[in-house]
Parts: sequence; C-alpha cells; structure tokens
Amino acid sequence: MHTLKRLVLLLILPLFAFTAVHKYYVSVTQIDYLEDRESVQIITRIFIDDFENVLRERYDSSLVLNDNRDEEEIDNYIEKYLLSRIQVSINNAPVTIKYLGKKYTDDIANCYLEITNVKAIKSFEIKNEVLFDIFPDQKNIVRTHINSKNKSFILIAQDDKGLLKF
Repeated sequence: MHTLKRLVLLLILPLFAFTAVHKYYVSVTQIDYLEDRESVQIITRIFIDDFENVLRERYDSSLVLNDNRDEEEIDNYIEKYLLSRIQVSINNAPVTIKYLGKKYTDDIANCYLEITNVKAIKSFEIKNEVLFDIFPDQKNIVRTHINSKNKSFILIAQDDKGLLKF
C-alpha cells in the first residue's frame, strides 16, 4: 500500500507543477508613417481582459468590453485612458494624438489613433505607459514603419520611452 501511494504521488505531483498559471502582460503598438497622407497611424493591441481591468479600476467598476452596450461611454473611457498614457513627439515637438475608435478581434482590443499634418519625420519619440499603472510586469512592444525603415523596441515601466532618429 505504501508503494502504491508513492507511485500515485510520483505520477500526480508533476501534473500540478504545470498547472500554475504565469500571466504575461503585453501590448503591441504598430506605428506607420504615411508620407503621402502626412499622417502617422497607430494601432495599439491590448488583451481585452487586461484592458477591462484597468478601465474598471480607473473609471467604472461595472464596465464590460465587447458586450455591445454603452459603446459611446466605453469609447470615451478608452480615449481618455490612452491619451493619458501615450505621448508622441515628432522632430522634438509634442504632437496631438486623435483617438479614432476601436475594434475587437477575438480577445484583443485594437485601438486606432492618428496624428495628422506630419510633413516629415527626422525624429520620433514615444512614451507608452499603457497598463503600467496596474501591471508592473507589463511590456509594451512598439513596431514602427517610418521613412521606409522598420524598427522595434520594448518599453517597460522603468524605461517607458523610445526615440528614433532618421
């Protein structure tokens, strides 16, 4: 009987070792400069559950994303949050970012932003603090396509700015 208990323990114990969930907190922001339109288009992709948590903590504890209710109010919260957490400077001057809207794809919220009247880019700086306020391990991946060059970097709470020079 003692051997049977050991055998069961040896078989079951390893299964429990793989059941501990380690959650990764990450967003991906794609930035494209469309020279012919004099526009910088930004898409920020955030997991819906993480985004919902921060919006609930900041604005409305009963908020539910992707339920097709209160979309105007949700858009207001998303706009307020993103514009307080993402700042951009082009050619060493702060620029105004406009929130265009959002779309849900599976478990991701795709948030669309735009900067207009951009004649040329010699330097591009972004500060992206999305979700740093509630998830200290958050990582924000930024991918850019500016002046026909692709660059990427990862921003963390301790290093939340990226600067590119062209």
